[in-house]
Amino acid sequence: QVQLVESGGGLVQAGGSLRLSCAASGSIFSIKAMGWYRQAPGKQRELVAIITSGGSTNYADSVKGRFTISRDNAKNTVYLQMNSLKPEDTAVYYCNADMVVPDVIDYWGQGTQVTVSS
Repeated sequence: QVQLVESGGGLVQAGGSLRLSCAASGSIFSIKAMGWYRQAPGKQRELVAIITSGGSTNYADSVKGRFTISRDNAKNTVYLQMNSLKPEDTAVYYCNADMVVPDVIDYWGQGTQVTVSS
């Protein structure tokens, strides 16, 4: 069974840092793009950051300079380092990956809560 499992969320004060991890497991041929999305209460899910299999990255304007996405292809894992956190970063963060299994299928993690207190 192919799945994405996230970890690393929690409660942090404004200005603090958190690191999210997301590991893919199961019968995976390869993984194309991996990314992080977030959804705050009453808002639509939005892209936070994405990284291709070759390492190219793209970020939402709201997190540029504060968040860093990276991946370890040997471990099928993607990370999101979040620094200088703000209360408006509070949301459920979801991991996403396009995995070749062997068809290319879009997978989502279960989500992890990030709460930033002011």
